[in-house]
Amino acid sequence: MSAVVQVADLLRSDELVDAGGEYLDVLGNRDPIGPHRGQQVFRSRVLPKIYERFWRPVVLRLFVGRAGPRTAEEQRIAMEMLAVEPGDRVLDVGCGPGNYTRPLARAAGDGLTVGLDASEAMVAAAAERGGGENLAYLRGDACALPFDDGSFDVACSVGVIHMVTEPLLALAEMTRVLAPGGRLVVLASCGRRGEPRRERAGLTIFARDELTDALAEQGMIEVEQRVFGRGQLVSARKPSGEAGDGR
Repeated sequence: MSAVVQVADLLRSDELVDAGGEYLDVLGNRDPIGPHRGQQVFRSRVLPKIYERFWRPVVLRLFVGRAGPRTAEEQRIAMEMLAVEPGDRVLDVGCGPGNYTRPLARAAGDGLTVGLDASEAMVAAAAERGGGENLAYLRGDACALPFDDGSFDVACSVGVIHMVTEPLLALAEMTRVLAPGGRLVVLASCGRRGEPRRERAGLTIFARDELTDALAEQGMIEVEQRVFGRGQLVSARKPSGEAGDGR
């Protein structure tokens, strides 16, 4: 069974999906990308061409500072926190041109890996670059994931949720689609200790404990936070319901 067919099987029954191209599309004419310039840039067809080599490293440096991890080290840490195993179903929310989705697919072996992004330009670029028979891309909304509850063993979102219109809703959606025992990693903005949440031009700077508190309120366990400058990597696990798992 192809990866595209497997993704279609995971979609909610009421979703209308366009499967006519190299990727699936459940948005059609809907566009959840916010109106601010920093959000609208992700509609550009130029950005995918420079994203991995230039854009992403520059943005990461602005967030984490000189002492923080560079792109390769950040990815190594995130992959270690995710602990993807062969056969896992993996969801990459805000996948961009697939810079995380491809290594996730390799780690998952024959497990289905799905890259989701609201940007048509990004999803098209990711699908064009391919990455394996177990990998498929989907244009969709991070704040309204089109999947049934418990569809994935692993979910991640790297440098994205602080740029969506309802970031805590996106976080809740990722926990919703995780299966019991599923693992989540999010890389996002982070304010200094004691600073309140701030929003400016479509960018949310989260309060230091905002994401960890939200995950705990959603019932996630083993919540861990690593702060690098104005960025943070947060990991958590969904309880499995078995003895000794924290429930």
